[in-house]
Amino acid sequence: MSTVASRTFRSNPQRDALQTWTAIVDLLTQGKTGATRTELLTVAGVAASVIAEQAPKGTAIVVTCDGPRTRIYCLYDDDAIEGSDANEDALGFDPLKGDWRVSLPCPADDLAWVQGALKKHSSRITARDLDAAVSADESASATNAQTLVFDPKGFLGP
Repeated sequence: MSTVASRTFRSNPQRDALQTWTAIVDLLTQGKTGATRTELLTVAGVAASVIAEQAPKGTAIVVTCDGPRTRIYCLYDDDAIEGSDANEDALGFDPLKGDWRVSLPCPADDLAWVQGALKKHSSRITARDLDAAVSADESASATNAQTLVFDPKGFLGP
């Protein structure tokens, strides 16, 4: 089982959907500029539409990499104003290390156009139905996982 970190961002009405995505990108890129940040910002409009639909309220935006998995949720309405459940603290690791992927939850009615729009800009950023789990091919950590095999002869030998 891989390590999982979770963050919860205050969204509408505390900040609009585009500002929320920008805050998420800031967390993921740790404030660094470069190709990764640019790639995440090229899908800002599409990601903001998913956030505006409140898709990440109960279903996480899932970020996988060569390290721990990151789950990102959003708070809305009174919860966003109060903010007591928010956790926007920096991560203690690079969430985009190595072969990273971002999977956005999306309402079923919007899934086809969101997937098509994302595909035009990035192969690393995808969308999935709100009720679907992140598949193994969307998970970079799953593709890099190795199985531990116990060798009793080597363990017990001289």
